[in-house]
Amino acid sequence: MSSLNNKVQLIGNLGANPEIINLNDGKKIAKFSIATTDRYKNKQGEQVSDTQWHNVVAWNKTADIIEKYVEKGNKIGIEGKLTTRTWEDKEGNKRYTTEVICSELLMLGGKA
Repeated sequence: MSSLNNKVQLIGNLGANPEIINLNDGKKIAKFSIATTDRYKNKQGEQVSDTQWHNVVAWNKTADIIEKYVEKGNKIGIEGKLTTRTWEDKEGNKRYTTEVICSELLMLGGKA
């Protein structure tokens, strides 16, 4: 059960081409966001769509695959864990972001 402590699985479409960053130590990062959409009927029987955007970060070999094969609009499945980072903006305000650190990638086809 410990493998379920922090596990996220998402299937969605990329909103933009991935940002690829090559670090000085030879490591590579791919940053991108995917949209997931929930569809349901509200109390009035109307169809409602709720789209959520998820920030994703992939490292090294996974980042290599993303750089070569993944682009805006592609449908992908990812598995990873949630992390939250903090930093200070230019005005000195503390900011937070939550990201999915991708450990598995599944390419599900071209643009939706």
